[in-house]
Amino acid sequence: MTADAASAPVEGTGAAGPAKDGPAARGPRVRTATAYPRYVAGKVAGAAVSLLAVLVTGFFLFRLIPGDPVKFMTGGRQVSAEQLAAYRREFGLDLPLWRQFTDYCGKALTGDLGTSYQFSAPVIDKITEALPNTLLLTGTAFVLYTALGILLGTRAAWRHGRLGDRLGTGLALTLYSLPSFWLGLLLIITLSVGIGPLPGLFPTGGMESGGEEGLAYVLDVAHHLVLPVVTLVAVEYGQTLLVTRSALLDEMGSDYLTTARAKGLRDDLVRRRHAVPNALLPTVTLIFINLGRTVAGVILVETVFSWPGLGGLFYQALSVPDLPLVQGLFLVFAAAVILMNTLADLLYPLFDPRVGR
Repeated sequence: MTADAASAPVEGTGAAGPAKDGPAARGPRVRTATAYPRYVAGKVAGAAVSLLAVLVTGFFLFRLIPGDPVKFMTGGRQVSAEQLAAYRREFGLDLPLWRQFTDYCGKALTGDLGTSYQFSAPVIDKITEALPNTLLLTGTAFVLYTALGILLGTRAAWRHGRLGDRLGTGLALTLYSLPSFWLGLLLIITLSVGIGPLPGLFPTGGMESGGEEGLAYVLDVAHHLVLPVVTLVAVEYGQTLLVTRSALLDEMGSDYLTTARAKGLRDDLVRRRHAVPNALLPTVTLIFINLGRTVAGVILVETVFSWPGLGGLFYQALSVPDLPLVQGLFLVFAAAVILMNTLADLLYPLFDPRVGR
């Protein structure tokens, strides 16, 4: 081989080795760079399709509810057929169903959810008015039952098989299986109305007593908040406990925990610094899912305790039926679940690099 032949670069390579634009070098790097954006695009597209399905389902589903909203709007008065027809024209109920559906979808895509029959106000205004009350209730309950579930689930797994583990897990399963409205009524009977000579300690319902200001108002709202929050926490913490316990039990046999103990680390330090962070991945996913589900599932609790939030508003709208308000609330509840599920999917690859590749 001549010197010129030896020094000539091989085709597809440079003096420093394989060409940077060659297929072998470019392929994996391009896939890695575009994998997560493709993953995000797929999840966002799936969420959009789900939201569209909710929009269609909500429109047709609530038109199966018995009752005539036009008769409700007359207030029970005897009105003529011409007046009933005028009401139907005013709210577009005289149009063919397909026309009502296209009008509803077109307005919903622009943020216009229609006008409430019973309140004669834009649906979006009624939702905005009640949303802070629901967020106060669900947010407080969510923080408490998530923290309680993780704490008790961690302790139950670390001491699995002992009496405390069996009793704690059994209680969590029992409370998780209870209907929230039944537990709420039981708490009202025992702690609000009182049994026998025992006085009621908490209000039976509502959000405030009225007439309070400043710190007294805050304490009054907190007093009304206790029983609905206790109901939600009691019913919901069990799921977080069981998922945390199961995930931590799977981690406890890992070699890195044995190594940590062999280094002389205390048992609680091994649990807190090594086992729990690695076991929280399923729990993190559950946290986001529960956040959306709690907002959507608060209807019964708010109805039982007469809490002026989205759940109580939904119950009022169903009794009419107030179709624009029912459809708007149904869309909000479903959107909360879809949004939190999508957010959990998008954050999951940050905790587990294997996802989204």
